[in-house]
Amino acid sequence: MALKSLSGLDAGFLYIETPETLMHVGSLCSFERPSDLRGPFLPRVRRHIAGRMHLAPIFNRRLALMPLDLGHPVWVEAGKVDLEYHIQGARLPKPGSERQLEALVAKLHAQPLDRERPLWQFTVIEGLADGQVALYSKVHHAALDGQAGVALAQAILDLGPVPRAVPPPHEAHRARAPSRRLMLGTLFSNSLAQYVKLVRAVPSAVRAAAGAAVSLTDKIVAKRGLPDDLMAPRTRFNTQIGATRAFATCTLPLRDFKAVAAACEATINDLLLATCSGALRQYLAGHRELPKRSLVAAVPLSLREAGESAAGNQVTMLPCALGTDQKTPRARLAAIQAGMNKVKGAKSSFRDLIPTDYPSLGSPWLMSGLAQLYARTRLADRIPLPANLVISNVPGPPVPLYLAGARMTTYFPVSIVVHGLALNITVHSYDGNLHLGLIACRKNVPDLQKLVAALYESFDELKAMAASELSTATPRPGARAAGKRRKPR
Repeated sequence: MALKSLSGLDAGFLYIETPETLMHVGSLCSFERPSDLRGPFLPRVRRHIAGRMHLAPIFNRRLALMPLDLGHPVWVEAGKVDLEYHIQGARLPKPGSERQLEALVAKLHAQPLDRERPLWQFTVIEGLADGQVALYSKVHHAALDGQAGVALAQAILDLGPVPRAVPPPHEAHRARAPSRRLMLGTLFSNSLAQYVKLVRAVPSAVRAAAGAAVSLTDKIVAKRGLPDDLMAPRTRFNTQIGATRAFATCTLPLRDFKAVAAACEATINDLLLATCSGALRQYLAGHRELPKRSLVAAVPLSLREAGESAAGNQVTMLPCALGTDQKTPRARLAAIQAGMNKVKGAKSSFRDLIPTDYPSLGSPWLMSGLAQLYARTRLADRIPLPANLVISNVPGPPVPLYLAGARMTTYFPVSIVVHGLALNITVHSYDGNLHLGLIACRKNVPDLQKLVAALYESFDELKAMAASELSTATPRPGARAAGKRRKPR
């Protein structure tokens, strides 16, 4: 029996997990109740997923730890999966408001997954005031790379209200406990392969590191000291976090977003960062905590080359200044565009410099110990960090999807916060809208709804700026007169 060992990056999500920094990601989706549904939605969802579990490996595999925790865990078949545990139900008390739903998701997201079982759990939520039903899902990041996420969505969702026919599995999943000999053999063979891979990568990594070092040295010499732009200013987001969470949502129309981006000659991602920049500036100014220097966002960047399909997480975070020190939306957008150009230019260098895998032997002891030491010493309260928060943009399907005959109406991501980065804004486009999911440590950001209100106001400000610039733009020769200019759709 061949064993599939976790990559170093995937296993790292297990090693750095603590009760305060849980490493699962999730989503909150709302669905229209199917017209033929007469009772609770939960039994139908369980039946639907029970017939499709063989379509996505994530449903049927669990972790097996190496003897003495010597190296990265491996994936093994879980055997019979208890769907009453993995697909649970909840009902909101009246009136079943959006705030109540968000509060429940925050509570559920602060609860760890059971590592003795497959690393996923769904909660079907009923009792919403608008008559819809919701599904909160969470999956451990160690199990959910990009490929696994696509496979999971394709397994449970359909393109129409009538669920597609799914062929049965070829054979039943049986639990197979690997022997100590097999696991240790896998550990040492994988470690040897990783050392060989590491040695081969040294030349390119050294070149990338040398280039980064030269750039840093030039900055230090020019500034006669450590440049301010290497570290983000400290804010309420950049301290030790607790175990409680706050969650909030924001929806922006994608059609308007594209029109404003086109008018500003910006990308969707540039405009998204500018919307967040204006909101963060307003939020911190309202608390009289706006730093003089610009806030910096950690922006996820894929390390995959075009067409690459290797399994495992291959992503890193690079910093981008948000221009919150600028008073006008145009100046903030310009600062963001300049920052994103630097991020895109650094991709090839960071692909060589940042390993997505590393030798397994001894890693659980080392990395878990470092994570616990970082938490115990409260270093996040003492040392500056290169970013203030995480802002991530994930393109999604432009057409409606269905779960067990129910049409999905919204898709809000629910991501991760860690010590020193107590706020995460993740965006997922779906069926004509941008759905923003904001997750934060409740201790650091107890009034997350104020930031949501500021997001709407910031986008309105960008729309007004775009309209003003269009109305005052000088027509090019042969172009329509200003009064007849076609408005963006």
